[in-house]
Amino acid sequence: MNRATLGRAMKKLAAIDEDVARALEAVGLPEPRTRPAGFSTLLATIVGQQISAEAARTILGRVEALLADPSPEALLRLRNPTLRKAGMSMRKVEYAKGLAKAIVSGEFDVDGLADLDDEEAIEAITALRGFGRWSAEIYLMFSLGRRDIFPSGDLALRVAAGRLKGMEERPTPRQADELVAHWSPYRSAGALFLWHYYRGAPT
Repeated sequence: MNRATLGRAMKKLAAIDEDVARALEAVGLPEPRTRPAGFSTLLATIVGQQISAEAARTILGRVEALLADPSPEALLRLRNPTLRKAGMSMRKVEYAKGLAKAIVSGEFDVDGLADLDDEEAIEAITALRGFGRWSAEIYLMFSLGRRDIFPSGDLALRVAAGRLKGMEERPTPRQADELVAHWSPYRSAGALFLWHYYRGAPT
């Protein structure tokens, strides 16, 4: 989703939701986010789980420096202790090797995700160890460019949705889905806006 596409989507959302229109005027457009599709991004997802962005960048840089090329085959050639020394936990090493093996064996067709519908692609990703629905939804949004994804399991999104709609209590994932159901088919843009609103909106 580039800036022009995002701008058009937000214009549509502002036209159908007065709360979005008000908030958009207050905080402006978010910046687009894109990540390349493929093994490297999924590997980065594993590395970044439950650690700070800065730590994730450092460890991923070490791992990438060890790889002759950014491929699942290259990762499988690395010994587990080598990856541990780079900063990956044993659990993350297992997840990364599992991802690589699934791609090499053909069990997981990372390139074929683009040909699946949203739920099929999410199901394929979450079948891998180490990937929950949130990780799959983020991959669909930023790597596959899917336009109608709303990761309602994300805490910041739910907090922002509650603020936007003037709720006293933070909505549950189901309530958040209901709050933005009428945003379809622009929910990916709406989610990106809510993350922006979460950082810039008055409490």
